[in-house]
Order: sequence, then C-alpha cells, then structure tokens
Amino acid sequence: MADDGATRRAVPAPAPEPGPPAYWTPGTRILWRYRENASARFHIARPVTVVRDDAELLAVWMAPGTECVKPVLADGRAVHLEPLETRYTAPRTVQRDRWFGTGVLKLARPGRPWSVWLFWDPGWRFRNWYVNLEQPLSRWEGGVDSEDYFLDIAVEPDRGWRWLDEDEFAQARRDGLMDERTAGRVRAAGRDAVEVIEAWGAPFADGWEDWRPDPSWGVPSLPEDWDRTPAQVSS
Repeated sequence: MADDGATRRAVPAPAPEPGPPAYWTPGTRILWRYRENASARFHIARPVTVVRDDAELLAVWMAPGTECVKPVLADGRAVHLEPLETRYTAPRTVQRDRWFGTGVLKLARPGRPWSVWLFWDPGWRFRNWYVNLEQPLSRWEGGVDSEDYFLDIAVEPDRGWRWLDEDEFAQARRDGLMDERTAGRVRAAGRDAVEVIEAWGAPFADGWEDWRPDPSWGVPSLPEDWDRTPAQVSS
C-alpha cells in the first residue's frame, strides 16, 4: 500500500503510576488510614508527620488540633454512645473533626499486626502506651492503610498491662465483622504483643516517652482526596 505521506510517530507509553517510596524522610507528611471492617471504604484518616522510617520502624507524630476523619452514627452522635448490641449495625457516616487533647506518637514495625501509640498529659507528662491490634500496615505513595481489630492493650508506665475492648471484640465477631480464623490471628497477635511487653522489648524500652516533636513541623492539613484509592501498595 502506498504511503499517504503522513508522518508516523511512535506513541509513547503512559508513565507508570508512582509506587510507595522505599522510605519517607523525617518531616514528610502522610496519611494514616483505617478501612471499615468487612468493607473497602475508609472511615478513619489522620494526617501525620514522619519521625522515622526504615526497615525496622515507622514512627509518626499526630499533632494536637489535627483535622481528621472519623466515623459517627448517621445522626451525628459519637459511635460509643450507641449501645454495644447495635454499635456495629447502626447506620454510620463519617465527618471531619479535630484531634482533641495532646498529640500521639505512633510506632509500627513492618509486617507486625499491631502498632504502639504513646500518649501524654499536658506538660508532656507521659501517660501510657497503647497497643492497637490491626492488620499489618500497607504502604502507598500517600501514606499507610490498615483495618482495626477492635482488641487493644493498655501499658502503664510501671509496665503493668491490661486488655481493652474485649466486649467490642466479642460483639464484632457476633455481628460478622470478623470470622473465627481472623479472630484467632488477632488473639495470637495480642499474645505476641504481651510477650514483648513482659520482656520489655522494643519499642517500650527505647525511650520514646522522652521524645519531643520538631517545633517547625506544624500541623498537617487533611487533603480533600483523603479517601482516594491507592494506585500501588506494598506491605
């Protein structure tokens, strides 16, 4: 066939979507998000600032006054005001709000099904550690995602510890938000965390209670597309 004289050029392939960075540098602002249980929809989103990120640990700071997204009942009431029997079946929505009180330091080791949060009272008086049992964090270009597993552990400065929210954990199972196989994994993760607590291993023995944020960081803003679906994720 004769050439029609048109100049033919190769069409360049579209650029690949950016994947999660190997590690974020300190001071980077990312999102720490949770999906609804038994759903792909995000219902918790918190802008945080990276403190440390490497092969051993991701540490982030949620500053006081940070604008977040949280779940509420359809009529706007706080979730904890709903009776336990209907807490996870009553209609819900999400709303923007501010993190009240002092800030929170969150620590997570890659692949581990729990993170450790540090709380302080005003004046930087250390209050306690809080072990949040959750799906191991998945990383994407804008932050990390997980799913909360209801059951938690409080660890006091004297190294005493206690289970938290066992009633909510049981109710979530009754409501079908967690099958027995997953519940077994959560209990195993909790026992693993307790072993670390009783041995006083990392991060409890690492002195994070004496850590302080860089005053130049300020308060990250909540992006409008806080619920966007990541293009690529990694564990």
